[in-house]
Parts: sequence; structure tokens; C-alpha cells
Amino acid sequence: MPSESIKTMEVRKNTALDRFELLVEGVVAGIAAYQDTANERAFVHTEIYPQFEGQGYGRKLVQMALDTTRDEGYGILPLCPMVHHFVESRPEYLVLVPLWSRQRLNLPQ
Repeated sequence: MPSESIKTMEVRKNTALDRFELLVEGVVAGIAAYQDTANERAFVHTEIYPQFEGQGYGRKLVQMALDTTRDEGYGILPLCPMVHHFVESRPEYLVLVPLWSRQRLNLPQ
């Protein structure tokens, strides 16, 4: 019985386009667009392209984008629904959202 092949996946930061890109087998499968301020990175749009939906790629893209953002010393402003939902349900990422913005974004204090 043949086993399903494991697909290679990577997330890269494309600073020229202000976005993180998820690549599956070398093909861009989705993006997380952002805008940087002095202290925060606002995630404004996240999208997984239709042929890659339903495979958990959105979660992986958001997680890796937020991990990179944290490692670079930025707070996060989860303006897009996908990132907002991810942060809302994970306290380890909620702490990256500045207190001043949590109430405005309807996030737990």
C-alpha cells in the first residue's frame, strides 16, 4: 500500500512585499500581509489559496509569522480575522498584543 508523500513546507518573510509567504513544494500556498509600526506589526490580511485550504496550512503560516515577529521584538496587532482567532485562543500569543489594543480588538485582557 503506497504511503502518502509528505509535502515540504516553509514560511519565508518577503520584506519587499511586507508579507510572510507559505510555500508548499516550492509553490506559494498563502500569505500573511503586515504593516510595521515602531513597536508593533499589524497583521492586516491572511489568505490560504483555495487549492491548499483545509490542510492546516493557515495555522502553520500564522504560527510561524507570529513566532518570527516575536523573535524580532515586535508586539502584534491581529487585525485580520485569521490571526485574531489564532491569538484569541492561545494565551502564549495573546501576551504579544499590547494591553492598549486588546479592548479595541475585543481580546481578553
